[in-house]
Amino acid sequence: MHSTHLLLEEPIRMASILEPSKASFFPAMTKIVGTLGPKSRSVEVICGCLKAGMSVARFDFSWHDPEYHQETLENLKAAVKLTKKLCAVMLDTVGAEMQVVNKSEKAISLEADATVVLTPDAGQEASSELLPINFDGLSKAVKKGDTIFIGQYLFTGSETTSVWLEVSEVKGDDVVCVIKNSATLAGSLFTLHGSQIRIGLPTLTDKDKEVISTWGVQNKIDFLSLSYTRHAEDVRQAREFLSKLGDLYQTQIFAKIENIEGLNHFDEILQEADGIILSRGNLGIDLPPEKVFLFQKAALYKCNMAGKPAVVTRVVDSMTDNLRPTRAEATDVANAVLDGSDAILLGAETLRGLYPVETISTVGKICSEAEKVFNQDMFFKKTVKYVGEPMTHLESIASSAVRAAIKVKASVIICFTSSGRAARLIAKYRPTMPVLSVVIPRLKTNQLKWSFSGAFEARQSLIVRGLFPMLADPRHPAESTSASNESVLKVALDHGKAAGVIKSHDRVVVCQKVGDASVVKIIELED
Repeated sequence: MHSTHLLLEEPIRMASILEPSKASFFPAMTKIVGTLGPKSRSVEVICGCLKAGMSVARFDFSWHDPEYHQETLENLKAAVKLTKKLCAVMLDTVGAEMQVVNKSEKAISLEADATVVLTPDAGQEASSELLPINFDGLSKAVKKGDTIFIGQYLFTGSETTSVWLEVSEVKGDDVVCVIKNSATLAGSLFTLHGSQIRIGLPTLTDKDKEVISTWGVQNKIDFLSLSYTRHAEDVRQAREFLSKLGDLYQTQIFAKIENIEGLNHFDEILQEADGIILSRGNLGIDLPPEKVFLFQKAALYKCNMAGKPAVVTRVVDSMTDNLRPTRAEATDVANAVLDGSDAILLGAETLRGLYPVETISTVGKICSEAEKVFNQDMFFKKTVKYVGEPMTHLESIASSAVRAAIKVKASVIICFTSSGRAARLIAKYRPTMPVLSVVIPRLKTNQLKWSFSGAFEARQSLIVRGLFPMLADPRHPAESTSASNESVLKVALDHGKAAGVIKSHDRVVVCQKVGDASVVKIIELED
């Protein structure tokens, strides 16, 4: 795996670009989050998605009811059993999203230069002249000349299914707008986005709270994607809310940065959140086009240095209806990987796209190729410099393990962990080989019954680049005095061999705790 690493800074034989890539057990080190919906909810299709490389399933509650999503989740569980591939569950909240309500579901044609009125009176029928919306504070939030964007399923970027409006006047609670481009809006739900306009809606709505405390608790969700995160306080409130809901105190919160307000408070949000989702669909509307790449690079760098997973969205929109991405999209996926993204999130592409499995497979292949030219050496030096000295005990062990693995050309790093922190720190240094994180379950009790921790920790590493979890037998402790870890190590090595990442005569770096000390050792395998 590691021997194929090229550097773009070194001369590449052009002919070598055409050599076919070798198939590997892990489609790519970069993870893929797939949104499950109408076109991707049967057991058969989900099995295909898992085999193609999806490791996190996202359930978007902006549309459909909990019962619908529950059916999809039951199918996901069946698919996980059939494919024997772990998959984490992400619940995506609706948040402060403004929507146009089109009860009749009739297509609405809007002509350029005509006017249309946005009204909070949801009882009205949607038409070419009048669009009822779900928010009564719009007239107070906008002023003449502001831009409003309306489109279906967030915005595909295609000018025929989404429309730009310019506010011409505010009449009481109504907002009168001039239509800037002709378009036809079809379906029952359109999202409304005010460019650089502050919307006074709560980040966690009552509907979100209800879904989390019922569907979320019942299904022990691994990740909460907090839509429209604008302040660190949003994350703190969500965490406080989760802490009161049984097992959900372990759920990781990913802050979704979707507008200028979130961008302005990015550093504080990053400190509070467990990870970041760069929602480029909405951000692409709030930011001038020439600034989008700059935000992506800066945000990914900050996430990488903090050792927190960063997820990039909206990469291959055109694959919603086509089997191949555009050239720009294919390059965009690769650049997200080279910029340091942990995972790529597919929305409409898998939710309602015609080719969910092929899309995941294509994105995985592009990620895999980009990883081969990722400049690990430069990244490692940059990270060590950023962390500074003195390093914490755990950080120095993690960076040493990665350096050792690269120097001895190890085929894999095996890390024993119970909280998952050590494994995530190793992954932070972006080793060129996979990190097998062997999660050792811990026994805990609430005086009424025994239970094991570990499953959450294992699934939560499914969104971190290069981390591949396996659950160990609970009879083996994570911290050992002598040989108890040898048997777990054998299980991990067997897992690696079966997966095809370890062969005889390979070197393997093992990171584990022995008593109070952390140990990094290098093992050379015999036949």
